[in-house]
Amino acid sequence: MSLANILQQTGVIESMARELNIDQQTARVGAGALLPAIVAGMGRSSTGGAGGDALGGLGGLAGAILGGGGASGGGLLDAVLGTKPTPVQQGNDILGTIFGNKDVSRSVAGEVASVTGLDEGLLKKMLPILAMAVAGYLAKQATQGDGTPGGAGAGPLGGILGSIIGAMAKR
Repeated sequence: MSLANILQQTGVIESMARELNIDQQTARVGAGALLPAIVAGMGRSSTGGAGGDALGGLGGLAGAILGGGGASGGGLLDAVLGTKPTPVQQGNDILGTIFGNKDVSRSVAGEVASVTGLDEGLLKKMLPILAMAVAGYLAKQATQGDGTPGGAGAGPLGGILGSIIGAMAKR
C-alpha cells in the first residue's frame, strides 16, 4: 500500500482538507504531489545526504521526529488528526531537517504548483502538515514493536524509510 493511501485511510487527507478549508480532492492532489519530495528528503536525511554520515543524518531526522517540545513521535500524527489547528512548528522543523532550508521548501511548493495548478501558498501550508503526518506515521510504526521511542525506534525508523523509498523507486 502506498503512503498516500495510508494517509487517506488514516484520515490525514480529510483532516488537512478541513483545516485548510479546501475540498478533499484538492488535498489529495496536493498531498500526492508533495509526498515524493518529503519522502525523498527523509531518505536523504536518513542516509546523511550527499557525502554525509548515515548515522548523523538518521539521528538528526529522528531527533526532529522524536524530540523537541510539543508533539513527538506518533503524537505528530495525532496532532494532525486532532480537531484543533495543527501546531506546524515541528513540521517546519522536520522540513528544515530534510530540506536544509526554507528556500528548498519554497522551491518544492513552487514546482508542485506549476505541475498541479494548485496555489503555491496552499502547498506551503500543506508541507509542514504532511511532514508531521508522515513522520508521525513512521514513528508509530517504528515504536509499535517495543513501544519505546528514540534509540530503539531509530533502527526501525530507518528500515521503514528504506522500504518506503524502495517502493517509491520501483514506480
